[in-house]
Amino acid sequence: GQLENAIRLFVALHNHSPKPFVWIKTADQILASIRRFCQRTSETGH
Repeated sequence: GQLENAIRLFVALHNHSPKPFVWIKTADQILASIRRFCQRTSETGH
């Protein structure tokens, strides 16, 4: 359908001019962010 065609077009256009993924944060920064998120969400009482 239309959604599948839109996805295929997006992928084709993206693959036509790909850009390498560049990490901006270190692994330690990412893990610290995840820890902060887990602390916030576990303290909500849900």
